[in-house]
Amino acid sequence: MRHVRFRDPAGSVRQGTWTDDGIEFGERTYEPSEVDVLAPSDPSKIVCVGLNYANHAEEEGMEVPDRPLLFLKPPNTVAGHGDTITPPEGKETIEHEVELGIVIGEQCRNVPEEEAMDVVAGYTVADDVSNRDDQYVEQNWVRGKAFDGACPLGPVVADPEHVPDDAHVELRVNGEVRQSSSISEFIFSVPELVAEITQYMTLEEGDVIITGTPAGVDALEDGDEVEVEIEGVGTLEHGVER
Repeated sequence: MRHVRFRDPAGSVRQGTWTDDGIEFGERTYEPSEVDVLAPSDPSKIVCVGLNYANHAEEEGMEVPDRPLLFLKPPNTVAGHGDTITPPEGKETIEHEVELGIVIGEQCRNVPEEEAMDVVAGYTVADDVSNRDDQYVEQNWVRGKAFDGACPLGPVVADPEHVPDDAHVELRVNGEVRQSSSISEFIFSVPELVAEITQYMTLEEGDVIITGTPAGVDALEDGDEVEVEIEGVGTLEHGVER
């Protein structure tokens, strides 16, 4: 099942399911174009994993890490399906990063690896939009990663059993494939990430872990239309206005 948050034509926020027939809530089915699809959760924080694909580490000229590299995106970075991202003014290099998002289903701390999937509500799609101008000259990446709208999420949360262990991930810009890989290429698995992160912090219901990007990151330009797709979840779409 694929769960979706949306605002109906009357302005009410609903939790429905996205099926082949449309978005279903109660006894009504909406066409996706009829409603405002919202980010699939309202996270208190987004925990991000760097260099979780060996080929991305290689293209960045960096060593494969021996433990997950972690950083945070705050709630202001959340954008939804169909939104247009406006990067900070005057920045030359804004890049896309397709990522699998793990949506947390309950408050949790110190979760053993073998129990990690018990706290996972499902998976979503993320684009870790990055301002390289500042990221490459600062240590904490606040300017590079935490600007408004820097983490489009959605369009749904898919139950984990519907997402294959080797799910294909792909990002397209204006229809051109930029990134194409599989979550089977992860250096650190979903259970390993949940266990590691919860050693250090409490995760709340609705928090999101984004799990790293494969090779192929590239620049976004004014007017670009981005499609971010993960097998078993769906396709997140957003625009860019520079």
